[in-house]
Amino acid sequence: MRTFVAVVDTGQFQEAAAELAVTQQAVSKRIAGLEKDLAVRLFTRTARGARLTIDGQAFLPHARELLRVAERAVASVLPGSRPLRVDVIASRSAVSGLMRGFHRAHPEIELDVVMLFDIETTVAAIRSGAIDASFRAVAVPGRPLPEDIESVWALDEVLQLLTGPAHALAGARSVTVAQLAGHRIWMPGIVPGTEWAAYYDDLVAEFGLTIEATGPNFGSDALLDTIADTPALATFMGEQTRLIWPAGYGLRRIPVTDPTPVYPHSLLWRRDNPHPGLATLRAYLAAAATGHDTAGTWAPDWVIRR
Repeated sequence: MRTFVAVVDTGQFQEAAAELAVTQQAVSKRIAGLEKDLAVRLFTRTARGARLTIDGQAFLPHARELLRVAERAVASVLPGSRPLRVDVIASRSAVSGLMRGFHRAHPEIELDVVMLFDIETTVAAIRSGAIDASFRAVAVPGRPLPEDIESVWALDEVLQLLTGPAHALAGARSVTVAQLAGHRIWMPGIVPGTEWAAYYDDLVAEFGLTIEATGPNFGSDALLDTIADTPALATFMGEQTRLIWPAGYGLRRIPVTDPTPVYPHSLLWRRDNPHPGLATLRAYLAAAATGHDTAGTWAPDWVIRR
């Protein structure tokens, strides 16, 4: 099709060959093949060059449109021509706040934010190109990342204790991890085999805590209702998690110390991903991570924080 249009535009098989960087013989073969497929003659040769037949004139506008469609198809997948697709673990987490800050700093980069389920689903999506990057707690112990996946620490999300007004610790200005032993911490929705389940399993093993994941996960509103009404239950919540609850609930956010548990998020991406927005995101995270200090915090040994 390109050869046909080139002959039309130049008026000469030889000129078309020069424009396409092929031989004149190749141009002749391509036109002959096209005419055979269409079962019509597209050109007549004259002393002045190649002239369109009536069938060639009818075919020309459609040929030009086909080339325009092909160009648009190629342009749609060129690096930077589509939104940067990034996976975050939850819409109200600290990572979501980080991405909002990135969007404010780089409004020229179109974003498509998604929420996938676990690390294995995420890694498969990164490798297939369904997403460009993800914020995750790197990996589950014993299941390292594939060699074609890169990761770098991005953010430590500080955990706080959330209680109702009648809880035994509700009046505390802060609590140590040791003080949480013997208290029931309810976190419905923890799924065995996920990276966040591995995180909380290690937290329990390290400090002798009691974390219960019983019952269905009806979402944050149901969780807050239960915590507000049940003096025996508390839960963990990210310090930057954005939730709104009725004033009458009297919920308390209580800092946890000695050490402070942090949920570490790393950015994961495929090593050969060419999207220019990904490079900008990585640079933004590197600048935001300046002065990172892990003193006084706790995270599992399998988490890479650098």
